[in-house]
Parts: sequence; C-alpha cells; structure tokens
Amino acid sequence: MSLHVIVGAGPVGTATAHRLTAAGEKVRLVTRRGTGPDLPGVERVAADASDADHLIALTDGATALYNCANPAYHRWPIDWPPLAGALLTAAERTGAVLATVGNLYGYGPVDGPMTEDTPLAATGVKGRVRNRMWADALAAHRAGRARVTEVRGSDYLGAGGTSLPMLMLPGVLAGRRVVLPIDFDAPHTWTYIDDVARTLVVAATDERAWGRAWHVPSAPAVSARHLATRAAALTGAPAPKLTRLPYAGLWLGGLVNPFARELRETAYQFDRPFVMDSRPATETLGIAPTPVDDALAATVTSLGGASRR
Repeated sequence: MSLHVIVGAGPVGTATAHRLTAAGEKVRLVTRRGTGPDLPGVERVAADASDADHLIALTDGATALYNCANPAYHRWPIDWPPLAGALLTAAERTGAVLATVGNLYGYGPVDGPMTEDTPLAATGVKGRVRNRMWADALAAHRAGRARVTEVRGSDYLGAGGTSLPMLMLPGVLAGRRVVLPIDFDAPHTWTYIDDVARTLVVAATDERAWGRAWHVPSAPAVSARHLATRAAALTGAPAPKLTRLPYAGLWLGGLVNPFARELRETAYQFDRPFVMDSRPATETLGIAPTPVDDALAATVTSLGGASRR
C-alpha cells in the first residue's frame, strides 16, 4: 500500500480518490476545510496547500502528489502562482511525482485538432497562468529536481462537472429552452471525468509518462446539439430547444456576473470546432476513452435523470 496525496476534492480529486482506494492504495486528501469523500483508506486533512512547509510535511513518504485543485475562475492569476509553487516545492523536497490536472487553455485559438505538440501560444490571462505553471514544472523535471507530468482534458462530462454542457443538460432534461453563448453545431471534444482520474493515476505511476503532458483519452468530437439530443433520447425528455446567445449577451452578462465575465476570454472554444487528439495516451499508456453515450448516461444519472439504458 502506497500513500498518494491529492490536493483538491472537486470532481477530479474525488474520482481520483475513488480510483486509488479501489486499488488498495492509501489517500491523503487535502482541502482548506477538510472536505471530500468519506471512503475507507481516505484521510481528509484541512490545510492551506499554498503553505509549502505544511504541504511538504503532508507529502513526506508519498508516491505521488496530485494537483486537482481549481481556484475560483476569476482568481486564477492571484491564487494559482503560490499554490502551484508550493506543489512543485513539495514534489522537489519529497520526491513524490507531481501529477497535475491541466486543460486546453494554454493553446489559445487554433485551427485544426490540438495535440500535445501544439504550441502553447495562449494570449489570455488564464492560458498564460497555466502555461507558466507547466513551464516551471517542466524546468524542474529537466533539471532533475522533480518528476512531473500533466494530463489535459477538454470540457468535462460526469458527476460534478461545471462545463457548459453541464449547464445545458439540466434544462434539456427538464424540457426547457436552453440559451448559451455557443455554436451548438460545432464539433467539440468532451472529456469524461472518470477518464481524467484514470489517466492521472497512470501518468503518476508510469515513468514513461513523466516529463511531458498527455491529453486525456476522449471519444471522437461531437456537437453540443448531439449531446443534448442523445441526453433527451436516453431519458425520454422532449426534443431539445437550443438557442445561441449572441456574444453581446455574454459581454453584458459579464458586467454583473464574474463567471460570465471570465467566459469572454475563452469564448473561442465554443464558436468554432474545438477538437483534441488524444491518441498518444491510448497508444502509449493503454488507456481507451469511455464512449460518449456511456459518459452521457452516467452524467444524466448524476443530474437526477433516469437513463433508459
């Protein structure tokens, strides 16, 4: 039995804890308030993970340190630097592999499918924050000070997800009109939360994964309209009624809503094809993506819908 330290008890942190304890591993789950799943094998600890000395003490003897944290969207430039710095310092001092949950923001707007070799050319604040985190971790790895890896997924499907499809599905299941600032017909990659956790654990414990980033194996891209239509079919809900909110509506909403304001920076992800190529993780690490219908069935069940499958 090895010790694994997870920082953050959101959807991915929780799924990772479930996966590790199911494999007989010991988990120390660190959050500010000591929250998280009450599972055999999980020790929940209340701590400020940006306190490097405390995090080092908590990580001492661990096989891996998992960065599953997610500061408030509008506070990334403030909260991420000290937190990421403490996580990297803890990995350097303890020898635990640092496995970080990343995303696709660092690439910025692209033409064509994103691969792990796509330049990290983001100009937005959030993308630059994530790129600095990865650059610092990779520099430490290449200097022999730490062992690091990162897994990057697209918008999440699954219990607890907060992506735009998760905002869409409750309305679809209830038969209500859904109004969102997205092109409902553009192909888009969706990543299942359980696949993120699965990839994260493999990347942390397989030395072939260290020193580089990996895209989480995800099913072929489909449109948001396809997701909505399949969710309705799975539950017997009426055909979805979907309306695109013009960008001006998003801009105005941002005047009063911090989340909407932050979405302006990443609006490009939903107004054109947004496709991620995840074949390397499947080919090298042997991880196959969960089919969209399976991920969607689990998602609607978590939202209280009764899947007919």
